[in-house]
Amino acid sequence: MLDRVVAGIVPPKHHIAFRSEAGDLRYEECLTRAGFDGPYTIAYHERRPHEHRLAEAAHGFALPVAAPARPLAKRHYRSQDLPRRGGPAVDCRVPLLFNDDVVIGLVQPDAADPVYFANADADELFFVVHGGGVLRTMLGDVRFEQDDYVVIPKGLFYRFLPDAAPQRWLSIEAADIHLPRKWRNEVGQLRMDAPYSHRDFRRPTFVGPLDEGIRALVVKRGGAFHGFTLERSPLDVVGWDGAVYPFAFPILRFQARVGLVHLPPDWHGTFAARGALVCSFVPRPTDFHPEAIPCPYPHASVDCDEFLFYCRGNFTSRRGVGPGSISHHPAGVPHGPHPGAYEASLGARETSELAVMLDTTRPLSATAAALAVEDPSYQDSFIARP
Repeated sequence: MLDRVVAGIVPPKHHIAFRSEAGDLRYEECLTRAGFDGPYTIAYHERRPHEHRLAEAAHGFALPVAAPARPLAKRHYRSQDLPRRGGPAVDCRVPLLFNDDVVIGLVQPDAADPVYFANADADELFFVVHGGGVLRTMLGDVRFEQDDYVVIPKGLFYRFLPDAAPQRWLSIEAADIHLPRKWRNEVGQLRMDAPYSHRDFRRPTFVGPLDEGIRALVVKRGGAFHGFTLERSPLDVVGWDGAVYPFAFPILRFQARVGLVHLPPDWHGTFAARGALVCSFVPRPTDFHPEAIPCPYPHASVDCDEFLFYCRGNFTSRRGVGPGSISHHPAGVPHGPHPGAYEASLGARETSELAVMLDTTRPLSATAAALAVEDPSYQDSFIARP
């Protein structure tokens, strides 16, 4: 959640009668978090927003299923080699790695969603590797472009309208996606030393009542998809205010921190969630001690798994990876740069990498789709040859 926004027409006080110019009563809908103790948004509909008939769920993406257990090892998956499934985003999401807290996958849509979709299991975070489009919700439209993060709160229905250009998005389902609390002051404002400001985020552009002719809603709840039909368009909101809404954040607006010597990954923390931290690695100067080693030091992952999605740039600590590569370094075995990278980084003054990282507190399991694009030589690539 970012801050409170007000859009359209709202009454002077919540929970009071609010009528149109013709005298028709508006219907209040509260979208709340943590029961009624957390952030919330109140939207005002022209008609009753809770009229749904049961129907078949004709749409829905693949759910994660763990492949057979394998030995502990460093892993490299070439997501760029995944077959392009296509279709609308609501149908073509492919899960790759997951645990009880997060599901990480890839989406390559080439059509608009034909239904409205609400994820009642988790918040959603997308990173747009290629493409762009519009996220449509009852609170308004969010335009997104390449290199944007898109955050959608749990339970809010939406549909994606991708542009005609080829699309490739990283998808993350997780509970309670939020900005790390260490970047906020005591009143919730982003601190002046935070790696972004409130001005960096794109909030919804309010559209007002709209009828797209769509009367189907799919809700994901309990790891299953449930279908409903609607009597009228649910995009009948005349105004709203609150702190629960979707937004976009361009990764290149992230203000990377640089130190005298190498800083740990949490300084790159962009979003937090239950059991996970999402970090952004963007082009930046390197450490400025005259004897600094800019390359990440070898480290033992004893409390978390590390997932790294390589977008583009020069990945100085790795060889054999490229745009679309995913490295998974599990807890329990040390990992670090490839042979020669540590030494070669001496004297470097900048890095051009662009990557998205997740540290997860629970072990990540791979799906069959991930195994189909695994690089079997990755584990032994860390052994220095004479």
